[in-house]
Amino acid sequence: MRSSVSKMTFVAVALLLGHAVPVLAQTAASATVVDQTASGTKPGDKAAQKKQLKAQHKAERKEARAKNTAELKKLEAEGYQPGTNDPNYPQSLQNAQKKAAAAGGASQ
Repeated sequence: MRSSVSKMTFVAVALLLGHAVPVLAQTAASATVVDQTASGTKPGDKAAQKKQLKAQHKAERKEARAKNTAELKKLEAEGYQPGTNDPNYPQSLQNAQKKAAAAGGASQ
């Protein structure tokens, strides 16, 4: 009986820690909100904070999308064709990445 209780306790603690760790992770956007809260921003400004946070997330997503699009365009310029049913998929992508890296290193 005692070993089953200790195993259950261990599982419960592991589950709690598994869910607590991501909650403790802090992004730049959430750090801004924490800083604003710590600096004494009025509680009535929650709507403004939420709007600012939403705009910040939108800007981050837009920046990430632009970066991904630029990388895809470089690979397409080097011969990668993402829309085709390519039996050599991994190799063709890797070849395009090597060409893009070589071209990027030569231009810098």
